[in-house]
Amino acid sequence: MTPVRRRDLAVLVLGLTVAAWLLVRAWYGDLPPLRWWLPAPLAVLALGEALGARVLRTRLRALREARAGRGPAGRDAAGVRPVEPMLVARLAVLAQASAYVGAVFTGVWLGVLAYTGPAVDRLQAAGSDTVTALLGLLASLALIAAALWLESACRVPPGSTDDEPAPGVRA
Repeated sequence: MTPVRRRDLAVLVLGLTVAAWLLVRAWYGDLPPLRWWLPAPLAVLALGEALGARVLRTRLRALREARAGRGPAGRDAAGVRPVEPMLVARLAVLAQASAYVGAVFTGVWLGVLAYTGPAVDRLQAAGSDTVTALLGLLASLALIAAALWLESACRVPPGSTDDEPAPGVRA
């Protein structure tokens, strides 16, 4: 698996920002009101992935230290529970998919914000829609950041060979 290219995410954000702005500009009056809780699932997913990255990184670090004999209180590699390789692979796939989903929603929320932000003075609904778009933008950016962090936590550390499984990965 190749890592997510930041350039691909940026192109996706830019393209969807323009598309969303054009669509919102054409049909803003026909859209239902944007409620503040709409971006909540993105924020929950971002929080879950950030916690997952933190736990995975901590477990892999403890396993590496235990194998090197630097473990806490003299624990050896047998005292640290290994990480299942399929779990790491699934988390890497989740991280990549979430990075693209975050980029899509970042573009959409930026497009909405580009239309509603300047229209706050002349449209009554634009004020609350702008707040929702800002919350959505923050949640989407948090999802991208958490996904990229989780993806980096899933990488095989430098110096691992093909003969020996990566620290924390059961053969």
